[in-house]
Amino acid sequence: MSNKEVKTALKSAREALKNKEFKDALKHCKAVLKLEKNNYNAWVFIGLAASELEQADQAQTAYKKAAELEPEQLLAWQGLANLYEKTDQWDFKVELPNIYQKLVELYASSDKSKCYEMISKLSDIYQADKEYLKVCNSRVWRQLIQVKEEEAVDKKELLQLWQQMTQLLSDCPDEQERDYETQQHLITAFEKAMVLMDPVPGEQHKKASADYVKCLSKLPQEEPKMIEACKSMLSFYPNQSYPLEVLCSHYLKTGVQNEDAVSCFSRLLDLAPNSGLGHLGLGTKALQEGRFKDAIKDLAQGLKNMSSSRGWCNLAEAQFKMQKYSDCAISCSQGVTGCVSGDEELRVKLLEMKLEALVRNKCHQVLHTVPFNVAQVRVVQTSRNLSGQLFFMAYLLFSFLQAISQSPNCGEYHFLLGRLYWDMGEETRKDRSKAHTHLLKAAKLDPNLACVFRYLGHYYLQVANDLDRSRRCYKKAFEMDNNDAESGAASVDLSMKQDDMDTALAILQSVIEKATPGSAKWAWMRRGLYYLKIGAHQQAVADLQAALRADPEDWVCWECLGEAYLNRRSFTAALKAFGKAHQLQPSSIYSVYQAAAIKQTLGKFKEAVAEYLQITAQQDYVPALKGLGECQLSLAKSLMEDCRDGGAIDLIQQAIKNLFRAVEMRPDLSCLWKLLGDACTAVGTVSPDVAQLLVPAPLAGSDNQSHTLSQAQTLKVGERCYAHALKLMPEVPSLWNDLGLNYYRQSSLSCLTEDGQNSPSLLLEKAQQCLKKAIMMDSENHSFWNALGVISMMTGQRVLDININISLCRSTANFLLSFFSVEANNVVAWTNLGTLYLKNDNIEVCKVTRSLSNMYSAFLCFPPVHLSSFPRQMEGVKGYAYWVCSTLLDRSNRDSELYRYNIVQMNAISAAQVSLTKYTERIQSDPFAFIMLGYLNEHLHLKRSALKAYKRAVELLTAMSSTEELAFALGCYGRALCTAGLSEEAVCVYNSTPLQELSDLAGLALAYSRAGLIPESINAYERALAVASTEKEKAYILTALALLQHRQGNQDSAKTLLFKCSMLKEPISESLLCLCALGLVHSDATLAAAALTELLKLGPGSVKVVEQRCLLTCALLALQGNYSAVQREASRAVHSNPGNPSLWALLSRLVPQYHPKKANGGAIAGHVACLSSMTQGKRALLYSGVNQLANGRHSGEDSHRNALKTMQRAVLLCPDDPATWAGLMAACHTENTSCYLSGSAPSRRGLEQTLMSVVSEKVHNVEEIERPLAQALEGWVLKQAVTGLMRGGQLEQAEALCSQVLNVSPEHPEVMLSLRQVQCQRLLLAGGGTVLPDPVLEQLQNTVMMNPTNVGAWHWLAEVFRSQGLLVQAVIAYRQSLQLASQLGLHSSQVASLLRLALLALGNCMAGVPDNEWTDMILEATTEVLKLGSSPMALLFQALLQYVNKMAARDTRRVLERLAYSQDLPVTVVQVSSWYLLRHLHAKNDQDLMNVLLQHAKKNGDKRLLEFHSLLASSS
Repeated sequence: MSNKEVKTALKSAREALKNKEFKDALKHCKAVLKLEKNNYNAWVFIGLAASELEQADQAQTAYKKAAELEPEQLLAWQGLANLYEKTDQWDFKVELPNIYQKLVELYASSDKSKCYEMISKLSDIYQADKEYLKVCNSRVWRQLIQVKEEEAVDKKELLQLWQQMTQLLSDCPDEQERDYETQQHLITAFEKAMVLMDPVPGEQHKKASADYVKCLSKLPQEEPKMIEACKSMLSFYPNQSYPLEVLCSHYLKTGVQNEDAVSCFSRLLDLAPNSGLGHLGLGTKALQEGRFKDAIKDLAQGLKNMSSSRGWCNLAEAQFKMQKYSDCAISCSQGVTGCVSGDEELRVKLLEMKLEALVRNKCHQVLHTVPFNVAQVRVVQTSRNLSGQLFFMAYLLFSFLQAISQSPNCGEYHFLLGRLYWDMGEETRKDRSKAHTHLLKAAKLDPNLACVFRYLGHYYLQVANDLDRSRRCYKKAFEMDNNDAESGAASVDLSMKQDDMDTALAILQSVIEKATPGSAKWAWMRRGLYYLKIGAHQQAVADLQAALRADPEDWVCWECLGEAYLNRRSFTAALKAFGKAHQLQPSSIYSVYQAAAIKQTLGKFKEAVAEYLQITAQQDYVPALKGLGECQLSLAKSLMEDCRDGGAIDLIQQAIKNLFRAVEMRPDLSCLWKLLGDACTAVGTVSPDVAQLLVPAPLAGSDNQSHTLSQAQTLKVGERCYAHALKLMPEVPSLWNDLGLNYYRQSSLSCLTEDGQNSPSLLLEKAQQCLKKAIMMDSENHSFWNALGVISMMTGQRVLDININISLCRSTANFLLSFFSVEANNVVAWTNLGTLYLKNDNIEVCKVTRSLSNMYSAFLCFPPVHLSSFPRQMEGVKGYAYWVCSTLLDRSNRDSELYRYNIVQMNAISAAQVSLTKYTERIQSDPFAFIMLGYLNEHLHLKRSALKAYKRAVELLTAMSSTEELAFALGCYGRALCTAGLSEEAVCVYNSTPLQELSDLAGLALAYSRAGLIPESINAYERALAVASTEKEKAYILTALALLQHRQGNQDSAKTLLFKCSMLKEPISESLLCLCALGLVHSDATLAAAALTELLKLGPGSVKVVEQRCLLTCALLALQGNYSAVQREASRAVHSNPGNPSLWALLSRLVPQYHPKKANGGAIAGHVACLSSMTQGKRALLYSGVNQLANGRHSGEDSHRNALKTMQRAVLLCPDDPATWAGLMAACHTENTSCYLSGSAPSRRGLEQTLMSVVSEKVHNVEEIERPLAQALEGWVLKQAVTGLMRGGQLEQAEALCSQVLNVSPEHPEVMLSLRQVQCQRLLLAGGGTVLPDPVLEQLQNTVMMNPTNVGAWHWLAEVFRSQGLLVQAVIAYRQSLQLASQLGLHSSQVASLLRLALLALGNCMAGVPDNEWTDMILEATTEVLKLGSSPMALLFQALLQYVNKMAARDTRRVLERLAYSQDLPVTVVQVSSWYLLRHLHAKNDQDLMNVLLQHAKKNGDKRLLEFHSLLASSS
């Protein structure tokens, strides 16, 4: 084939490529290669076609072949570049930079723009791979810049290229990779870029200059250029710190400290005061010049901001020169830690310096710790057998002398020798040629030794006694070494001692400003004490707290802080501070005393007494004894205010004993005698019978042992104590006032007579004189004036008294204005003045004074004894009790808001009773107080206390011969006796009264009635009827007579009297209540309904009346047979009065009897009553438990809320109530029954006889009116016990129990019935279900007939007949029980009889007995049950009857489904109906409905139905 064919084929290939027919192009190219193997265009076309066909390897091979054939041709290289760019293969990416490099070379001479493009792409690749050096070293970037320069591009574009080049070279991660050529390229790039920058100076130029300096600082060989660049930058930008930092770092590294270096350091600190380089430079310069203190300061400041091994070395050297060896060693360690691998020489220097510093520091420590004295020195000189310490001392002395001889100009050696002499004792200290001389030489040779000046200060202070020179030495030592706390503290102490407070404070301030938290304790503490001294307590607290941060274990500092808190009146904080001080130093009495004093100030007297006793147990510390006596006296006064006189007397006795101990030690202290007088005078408040004190013999005037003094004798001792205090301090007005009050107390004693020097009149005269003396000294004290007025009234000097009180109110007007403005509620003086005017019959003036004291109007009712030492509570007790009693006697305001708040909410009755009890304990001669106390006790049902109070009142009034008051007290006493059950004694007391008052006659009648003397009671009521003046009083008496007639069996007379009551103008609800109850008792529904109707017309009435009306209404409904309405009526009453707990309790009581299906609601009602009232709650808890029993709530269902737990709580609350124990027995029986049903063993067996004996015991203790119900309960408990024993299979024990009861009560029909039931059970079990003989059945029937009201007995008999196959007799027995339940009105028993009858008939129907009579009986019985109320069991029986008669009918399925899927029916009904429904569906083979039923059973957990289904499925 010719060349023409090659061209034709290449042309075809080119056309195919243009038309994107790449496979055809490959065919044409291959044809060309067959003709011409090295055809360049064919290989290029193959590469392009293969590339488009994504055959990268073939394309690469073709392009490379073409490039080998003609390396200078662009097409192959361009193809390779395009292939590598669009193909994501790692080997292509690796070769791509080489291809770009080749293209750059090819384009360099032909196409500048393409060349620039290739260079840019190559640069991008290198930058993406962070190969910055390749960009520059391969001359790529230089070629790019050269291209731009040849094109004469803009200056900014060239600047940008040079900047990019500097950035690329600067971003190289490791400077070590840069060779010399690269570094020169970088420098050149910076220089070129800075030349092109404009303007200069400017931000861009400043940044470039900084980068240029940074670059040069990393190149040690370019040091001259670096310095020149820094200076150039500083010339343009003098405020920039960076070039200065570079220069300073260079000077520090090279050790150059010329003028330029110092100038750089100073300029840097001017620009950046916290610069570490600047401080290090100046510190190094100071070290070279010998300014060690400045060097330490600057170097330490510099090292805080930056770390430098050479800086630490310089600092260590300066510290070594200043003899700070421990700090030097620390600095050396820091420097060694910071050394790098190239600093071996510096490292060795630091280690050598550290070693020498440690050696010298150890030498100083040894000198400081080894004790020396003159005696030991003498032993050294005379003894051959030297001890270890003395030998060491001699060795040191010889060593120092030898060192000084070799180096006489070493100041440190002279200091060590001088210190050694100082520590050797007093003789060497005083010898000026020894310690003093060497210390002076040391100071001259080395003036930087701060410790030398400290010891010189010691010498001038302790030996020369030159305070001024000593202070200057201490000050100089402290200035040289600010860490020398000893010198600083001594300098401050001496300055304060010389009254140079400014200097002292300046030193303290300088230390504190530099101190870090937790340091400079001595400075903080001294400044705190200074502030404490001048009264700046807040600052003192702050400084002392800072001192404690430095040393939290300093107990002295804690005591100082406590003092500061105490002076600041921060008692709690002070208490904690003193407690901490005592904890750290238990032997410090001061801390304990201050803590006790603070507690005394805070009124915590009991805690203060304990603290004081802790001190006095160790030693007789007078302040502690005084505080102890004060606290005990304060406690005694607080007990007296509560009328706890016995405890108060004990405390007063202890106070006298402790105060006398203090007086024996310090008889010159007037305050101790005054406190003794206060303690002795305090006994004048209590009753003389209680005030018997055992006092020390000297106080009692005897030299022997302690004596027991009476009240009068103790007051006399107090008089002598006050006199002794006045001898010591006669100008104290309060002492005269106390002495006057003591005389007043002595005059008030009943044992004194008018004869002799101790007559009351004479004592009162002395009291007046003392108080006048006190007023003369302090006429502005209102209490003095008030006491003088009271005492003057007691003397009978009315004119003088009036003048004194007027002088109180008018003559001292300025005082009164200030007094009342400060204490506006204090009206004691005005009350006394008003009382005095009242006694003088000056009523108008009395009204004025009373208006001024209206806040305490009750004070006007009592004697004017308003002394400051007499407790105010006692003065108002009787008035408050009188007001409470008057309010209680007024029954018309019981529903008022004022009564509910003042009496009920404020607990006025209890408060008055408690206060009056205390009043009568102290004042036992006030009969009226005892009468009011008895009345209040009656209201609180405290029968014995009321009886005792009335008896005491009768005794006092009998002695006073007060006829009218005595008759009233006797009436109250008789009423209390009658209430307490002492009816015969009450009759005697009432008969001793005149019997002219209605209350006495009615009380006598009631006493006769309770004593069983009914005729006498009737006669007494008839006498009272004649005395009665109002219609209401007559109505009450007639009602009482009706009750007595009913009690005698005269029903008609009782009705007549009650009808007579209702015909009065003012009928009372009690008579209608009695009439309604009479109708209910005699089953007269008409009478009861009429009376109840009239009762409801009287209005709502009180809470008690509402409860009684609800009870009567419910009883009437039950009598009428409307049982469902009973529960509704009780619920209606609860909704109308939801706050009445009695109605909630009544509802809970009625539900289980008349509506047991709602027993759950009844239990909740009982719970509400229990929460609402503690009184009703005790009984309501029993009702709640009965409801839970009726609902079948046992622990198997709910372990927390069940009948057993509720009954247990009821027994705990009411252990004397036999009903709660009976309920507990029923709950235990329920638990055992649930265990039997579930197949588990009962856990509460054997409790029947125990609980029965407890109930029998409790029954004998009930009141007579409840005795019939209690006896019925006892019979029920016996039957329950027998039933439980029978259920447990203990038939012999049950028979023995019945026989035991019959031995005591042979004619007890219920017990006989129980015995026959047990015997019958034993016969049936023994005979294996054999037929009982007719005589046995007849005997059982006769036993049941002996219990005519026992419905359960007929049920049992019917079951016996059924078991014997006597179905007719069983039906008769059930019908007999139904008739009996109807007669008795027992709703639940009627339902039970009907259901049992229906069950009996249903059993025969299901057994297939062919008789329609049983079907009719089932329908009749269930229909009657449903008439009485809803009954799930009746519905179940009807459904089962439907199942028996029409098993396959659709109605049967519907009836059973209605029961099986119900959510409100009992579980038993649901499960039984589900069983029969499953049988019905199984018989009809209705699989879908069976699946629905089974799913419902799974959901409700009915496993037995599932098992039953399995059995049915397997049997079929």
